[in-house]
Amino acid sequence: MNRTVALRLPALGGIGPGLLASLVIAAAAAFLADHYSGPVMLFALLLGMAMNFLSDVDRCKPGISFASRTVLRIGVALLGFRITLWEIAALGWQPVALVIAVVTLTILMSVWLARAMGFKTEFGLLTGGATAICGASAAMAVSAALPPDERKERLTGFTIIGVSTLSTVAMIIYPIVSQLFRFGDHQAGVFIGATVHDVAQVVGAGYAISPEAGDTATVVKLMRVAMLLPVIVAIGLWARSRGGHGKGDAPPLLPWFVTAFAVLVVVNSLVPIPDAVRGAGSTASRWCLVAAIAALGIKTHFREIAEIGWKPVLLMILETLLIAALGLAAIALGWI
Repeated sequence: MNRTVALRLPALGGIGPGLLASLVIAAAAAFLADHYSGPVMLFALLLGMAMNFLSDVDRCKPGISFASRTVLRIGVALLGFRITLWEIAALGWQPVALVIAVVTLTILMSVWLARAMGFKTEFGLLTGGATAICGASAAMAVSAALPPDERKERLTGFTIIGVSTLSTVAMIIYPIVSQLFRFGDHQAGVFIGATVHDVAQVVGAGYAISPEAGDTATVVKLMRVAMLLPVIVAIGLWARSRGGHGKGDAPPLLPWFVTAFAVLVVVNSLVPIPDAVRGAGSTASRWCLVAAIAALGIKTHFREIAEIGWKPVLLMILETLLIAALGLAAIALGWI
């Protein structure tokens, strides 16, 4: 028994320093977010980038890599604790149809815009998925599902910064837009839930209008989170269709973390799970994702982000305007 423990400790020690560093940065980011009402994902990324020197420390490298990959995938899987099928069904068919249409059109248009601006399809999928689904969390999930690329981590870091910043701006502006257009609480909730990027900003914007708007916005947003499953499957099909992989190296059609996400959604819907367990799962998901983004920040240089240029900034602004326009058009046409 003692020998078994002794054999396991070196393996744990291999990832321990880097994983601990990622968790400490995540805790610092959570503290700043709680006290200054900012986006925790953005704080985690920026603090991680400030600690970039850790990426050159040999003892930290395995743990940082573990956090940015394995911990990320665990966090995405645990997002399943946030959603039930009954919450989605309670919306009615119109908001569900709107979410499906908005997510699909935003991603397709993002890919088209990215290619028109000279970027690869992968970057359009990355930024479009982040904008259309759930901000930084979706950016990390889509990045994990995309084929390997030497620039992927750098572009993922940029996407997280962009989507977090734009989401914060939307949280401030969209309640004002809802008042200007004289939306009812239900319409305002659907608009905010269908268009603001990050979950936290959706909650902030929705409840700034009214409790009903906040409740509606949150459920609509969770429907967008549920779109992770079909989007990741579609990306897997696309990646496999490209070929060019060695024997047995084709990316999986359905990554294990997406399968786990889907199973948790079904279990969460059909099994009477105590609220404390659901809350613990949701909290664990948040901490895993924040730690993963902190690790990504450690592996990213400010210089690399700056070298990306202004075109990606314009792309993400256009994507944000596009999803907002789709939401407004659906309400104007009386679909909601």
